[in-house]
Amino acid sequence: MPGFLPNFCANTTVFLTVLLAELFALVLALSEADRLGDFWNRLALISLFVQWVVLGAAAVLCLSRRWLAQLGPAAATCAVFGLTQLVTLGFSLLGGGFLNPSPELVIPSLAFIARNLAIAGIITLIALRYFYIRHQWQQQIEAESRARLRALQARIHPHFLFNTLNTIASLIPGQPDQAEQAVLDLADLLRSALADRTSIPLTEELELTRRYLAIERLRMGERLIVDWQLAEDLPLDMPLPLLVLQPLVENAIRHGLQRLPEGGTLTLRIDRQPAALCFTLVNPCLQEDAPQHGQHIAQDNIRQRLALAYPMAPPLEIVETAGQYRVTFTIPLTPEMPCAS
Repeated sequence: MPGFLPNFCANTTVFLTVLLAELFALVLALSEADRLGDFWNRLALISLFVQWVVLGAAAVLCLSRRWLAQLGPAAATCAVFGLTQLVTLGFSLLGGGFLNPSPELVIPSLAFIARNLAIAGIITLIALRYFYIRHQWQQQIEAESRARLRALQARIHPHFLFNTLNTIASLIPGQPDQAEQAVLDLADLLRSALADRTSIPLTEELELTRRYLAIERLRMGERLIVDWQLAEDLPLDMPLPLLVLQPLVENAIRHGLQRLPEGGTLTLRIDRQPAALCFTLVNPCLQEDAPQHGQHIAQDNIRQRLALAYPMAPPLEIVETAGQYRVTFTIPLTPEMPCAS
């Protein structure tokens, strides 16, 4: 649901709403019951009434989501408050006979109705305030993430650019075809760095990474070996956040392989699990320098953007062992479904 209101049609929202409503019913039952037997009876009746109201309000808000999405924050607040009050009033009139302290009264008293409306109004305003603050916080996090993405896109390492141009210049006299291909690969990298978008298909991210590796292979020669281990049934058209794979490959080469005189093998594996794609990058490194070298700017950027895009997935994981550096992260195939270990 656009705006600061959550999607009351989503299963997660409904479950959390029912859970919080039951906790509220438990508090009311504890405050009213003097004996254990009275407590269980009151809890059953109060839970029944509270769940009626909560589920009824959630259903009304779900059906009204398109209309509410067109309203501003103030108008949406008034509309939600009015709808929840109407739902509370309706269930108070229908179910008041079960909860009224005086069983002989079939029609609920005005005090009973007023108390329910007051409690529902206070809880609604508190919830709306929480939703609004949470929405503002999410917008701030998203704005910060977009700013960091733009910084990452603009961060073309000077040494990489300088070395690439030197490599191209050295190839022009004797290997003009390779020099031309290197220019095309560099142009694609720069085009992606300047692109105004936040997501990219998996196939395009893989192609971008291959072009970067092709440029580095021209510079490092046989010192750079890439072992691609890709699952056969990858969803190549699946969107994922822009620049999550290529910067990690760049880190593996800059802080790992190129520091080794003999080079080594960069392993890039993508496994398809029932619920997610698991990405793993493994590269050799100097054991004594691996924990200290670099500022982890790209890794922190990618970690934050993945956490924002997939809050239920496991975070980006880095494991440093003797002479080896491993980075693992997951991209859920469906929302909020993490990868199996």
